[in-house]
Amino acid sequence: MSNAAYAHQPSHDFDPGPVELHARNVEFEWEDTPLHWIPNHPVSSNVISMLNLLLPEGERWFVQTYNETLPLVKDEELASAMRGFIGQEAMHAETHDRVLWEFLKNNGVDPTPFQRQMEWVFRKVLGPSNHPDPNVRHKHLVERLWLIAAIEHYTAVLGDFALNNTWSEHNADPAMTDLFRWHGAEEVEHREVAHDVASYFGDSYLKRGRAMLAVLPALLFVINRGTRFIALNDPAGRTGYVRQWFGYFRGARKGLLPTMRSIIFATFTYFKPTFRPSQVGSTSQAVAYLASSPAARAAHK
Repeated sequence: MSNAAYAHQPSHDFDPGPVELHARNVEFEWEDTPLHWIPNHPVSSNVISMLNLLLPEGERWFVQTYNETLPLVKDEELASAMRGFIGQEAMHAETHDRVLWEFLKNNGVDPTPFQRQMEWVFRKVLGPSNHPDPNVRHKHLVERLWLIAAIEHYTAVLGDFALNNTWSEHNADPAMTDLFRWHGAEEVEHREVAHDVASYFGDSYLKRGRAMLAVLPALLFVINRGTRFIALNDPAGRTGYVRQWFGYFRGARKGLLPTMRSIIFATFTYFKPTFRPSQVGSTSQAVAYLASSPAARAAHK
């Protein structure tokens, strides 16, 4: 089935229930992918490409935190899901790291300055605590787990968007389209893990809400900063701030970018006491795409 066909599938169809999580090898070729990989939509292209700047270090942080957490988990079913999550996030980090150099730098955007900033954020600011008191270190770990759960809510929302957008209808580059649909499908597939892990160490509505209140402004700041970084270093010419916002709303109207309304709605949904990650996206749609992803099939061969 083509990528375009998946964009028209409903996001909440028959759900097969829990699936065993595992990392999938993928192979991408970026030689023919232009920087503006959605034709006639440079801002939309740059906004999505910006995620390649954030994801490698962020996902390495997920992996490091879960490796720190795993020995403390006595529930084998949850531990198994965590191992699958770790494998998938490690593959995401490795793949997007390649994109930085094989796609962005080869198209004239050197990601080095921004990557150094992300290394500082995720390795220093959000790294493990060195406090001598083990209780303080444990509390710090639990706070990081809730931060990851809040971030994973947005990655699931973006994953569902990746599976149901209009990129293919606008002749977007197939390799870049497949990259984000493969990644997005795995985010939907493992969307419950981070919430379950954080809840295992303290099912607290207060901690959940507090983490989201910290994550939302931080994400908005970093996303805006990353998008500006690419816009200011675009070899085709700098994009001014007003033009950038005009391009964003133009892309959102055409289904190329998530709308502000959808992001606001997803944020409010997370604060509902009855919220469960399974309410976002469709496991069956995600698994179906992963079975047909060109990059995953190429690696399998």
